[in-house]
Amino acid sequence: MNPSDGIVAELRTLGNPARAEQEKRYLKSDLLHLGVPVPAIRKVAVRAAAGRSREQTLALARDLWHEPVHESRMAAVEVLVRNWALLKARDLPIIEQMIRESHTWAYVDVLAIKVVGLLIWRYPRLAMTLDLWSGDDNLWIRRTALLALIRGIRTGEADLTRLSEYGDALIEEREFFIRKALGWVLRELSKRDPGWVTSWVRGRTDRISGVTFREAVRHLPAEDRESLLTAYRS
Repeated sequence: MNPSDGIVAELRTLGNPARAEQEKRYLKSDLLHLGVPVPAIRKVAVRAAAGRSREQTLALARDLWHEPVHESRMAAVEVLVRNWALLKARDLPIIEQMIRESHTWAYVDVLAIKVVGLLIWRYPRLAMTLDLWSGDDNLWIRRTALLALIRGIRTGEADLTRLSEYGDALIEEREFFIRKALGWVLRELSKRDPGWVTSWVRGRTDRISGVTFREAVRHLPAEDRESLLTAYRS
């Protein structure tokens, strides 16, 4: 029996039908849902990933990902998060394919921040891939390009050049999940560099969407937030 079979079997024992129905409806998912809470999925995945080599980690994540079960895909993501330090630059295309097949933020956001973001940090040359992704036809790939920047922001190594470039390229996006992601990244930066965020938003109040704007200004000093709100309304 493949290790993934045992993991899925264990997840089935932890499921809740009522939760499964609610989550499937919320995520508008075509997959089977078992109704397992995220902390429980993570616990199972972390235990399964422990002690595995890079090759074994990738094989387990691949097998879990190919199961048409929501919790199995979540476990695949958590296996990669648990063993991200084993991954190499050449593994990024594997992560990219998972993102392209995700069709939901539920997998994409964790992969973007906790796997792609960390690979970019370890292998800075991979940031050029983000430049391509920011203009990709796939909205989840574009979202990843933005969210992968959060790791640097949280550690005080923000790539402000790329954030500004991606922001200008995507600021007039009609896709909600891109607008939300841009706002999320700006919100994270505002906790460390509110002046930069205030200046960036101020120069774009005529183009920025309401979704992006609300997220971006949420943690700014009250005076800056009110000033930007006045400019945005006008």
